[in-house]
Amino acid sequence: VQLQASGGGLVQAGGSLRLSCIASGFTSDYYAVAWFRQAPGQEREGVSWLRRRAGVPFYADSVKDRFTISRDVAKNTVYLQMNNLEAEDTAVYYCADRLNRPILSEMHKMLDEPMYSYWGQGTQVTVSS
Repeated sequence: VQLQASGGGLVQAGGSLRLSCIASGFTSDYYAVAWFRQAPGQEREGVSWLRRRAGVPFYADSVKDRFTISRDVAKNTVYLQMNNLEAEDTAVYYCADRLNRPILSEMHKMLDEPMYSYWGQGTQVTVSS
């Protein structure tokens, strides 16, 4: 599978952006899709993840109540709606896919980078204060 992220840009603090991640290839059997971000000089961090077929979305505490992950199965696209953006949200955002369901004891790691095997190129989000 190949992932293509888009929708980044420059926005003022308090503004909104919607990122898109289009998957080419057969992803309906993939277990989960996630958004990560990496700010300059920092490690990549998980932002949100969602089961591709169904399920409750999960968010990092830093974005909870501001970001919303969703999917359009027909379009094979996953979105990240980002509202009330803050300067600290400035980063390159990546989408990633995981094929298999993790074992129960590893479910808490679903916002960890090693849990995902397929990555798209990033899209830059810059929030000006």
